[in-house]
Order: sequence, then C-alpha cells, then structure tokens
Amino acid sequence: MRNQELAKPGEYKVGDILAVSAAREVQDGEVVFAGTGLPMLAIMLAQRTTAPNACCVYEAGTVDGRPIHLPASVGDARCAYQAAICSGLFDVFSQLQRGVVDLAFLGGAEIDKYGNVNTTVIGNYLKPQIRLTGSGGNPDINSLARRTVFIMVQEKRRFTEACQYITSPGWRVRKFPSGEMAPKQEVYGKFFRGGPSAVITNMAVFRFDAVTGEMYLDTVHPGFTPEDVKNNCDFDLDISRVSGETVPPTYHELELLYKAIDAEGIFLA
Repeated sequence: MRNQELAKPGEYKVGDILAVSAAREVQDGEVVFAGTGLPMLAIMLAQRTTAPNACCVYEAGTVDGRPIHLPASVGDARCAYQAAICSGLFDVFSQLQRGVVDLAFLGGAEIDKYGNVNTTVIGNYLKPQIRLTGSGGNPDINSLARRTVFIMVQEKRRFTEACQYITSPGWRVRKFPSGEMAPKQEVYGKFFRGGPSAVITNMAVFRFDAVTGEMYLDTVHPGFTPEDVKNNCDFDLDISRVSGETVPPTYHELELLYKAIDAEGIFLA
C-alpha cells in the first residue's frame, strides 16, 4: 500500500524526519516524559503507530492524556483530554523521582561527546557572553529518566569538545570536590538510573557506546554524508559505526502528522 511506502526526498521537511525519528525511539508500553514542540509530535505519532500503549507525561502536570489535536504547549488544556491524572509540576516530577519514567525527550544549546548538555550559559557563569534559557527541568529529567533522547540543531558550535557549562550530566561527569571526570554510574552510585541514549538532529541520529560513553554516528539523514556530519562536530566524531541512512517518513506517518496530529500547523506549518 502507498501509505506504507517511504516518502522521497523533497516530499518531507526537516521537522518531519525529526518527529518521525523521535517517535521511533518510543517503545510500546513505556512512560514517556515530553515537553513542548517536537517531543509532543513524537509521542502522539508513536501512540498512533508503533507504541499505542505508551503513556505520555506532560511536564505541566497531565499523565496519560490523549488529546485529539496537538496542544500548543504542555500547559494547554487539551493535554488533559482523557488524562488519568491532571495535577501539576510537583506531581509529575515526583513520578520522575519514583523512577517510573522510561524515556524523556529534551533539547540543548550545547552537547559534548559524552552527552553532557548545556542550556544555561555561554562564557563565564558570573559574567556570561550569552545567558541561555536556563535549566528548567532539564537536569532533573535527564538524571531521573531511564534514558533520554535529545533533539538538537546540528552545528559545530553546538557539538563541542567540552560544554562551557554542564546543565545536564551525560555519561562522564565531574566528581566532587576533585573535578576529575569519571563515569556517571560511578559518581551517582545507587542513585544511577541511566542517561542519554540518542541525539537526533537535522542531519543524523547519534548513539552512545555502552562501555566508553562516547557518542558515535548511527544513521545519516538522506541528503547528507557521514563526512558532512563529522565536519559539523567540534570533536572527533566516530563515524566508523554508521549503519546506513535514517529511514525516511512513510506517507502514512506524514498524513498523520499533517492531517490528524498537527492539522492546525502549530509546529509543522
């Protein structure tokens, strides 16, 4: 059937392949913590395709809502449609602390090869060149979910050798008080839950080595080469493990995104 066929280059946009790639990270039955924007598109698409039993937790306080159309934000009243719980930030972050969240979607301004992420500041913290949006729930969500998927723009200045400030810890973090870099599991001890599992950008999908914690290139979006991606990283990206091209959206997935999920064009205009 045509619906199950893969769309061809030119028939989908960057936002489409980001949303579809993120949706494919969701496993059926998982509890997924989502913020505003692409994470909402991803979880709603996953629930309509490969993960119908996934439970979505929206950051503003609703649990397992099934909105008919895409909410404008996590605070939109549409998030509460058919929700099991409609409370607030305190409650959903308590669910994180209890360890019930399997997957979280997050973004960042900078990321290093170990998955450390900066959303706080560029330059000296006390006298910054740029003050970013701040941590929000980023460090809590990333530390307490079993795994995290980051959705980011691919730029050399963003994929850096070392983040100028670590808002959210990756697979190697600084030990206190020595400042020595060490594996996250060693630093966290019994409080260790997991960490970044993938990074999805407008060019590729990245994953992390289970032993070293270092980022490597997994798939490249159609139209790009591994060398293109490597040239947009400020560290020596491992491209030896590329498994191929990222699978494009199907016509069915595009139809769901544009006609059922974001028919108003809130994020996919």
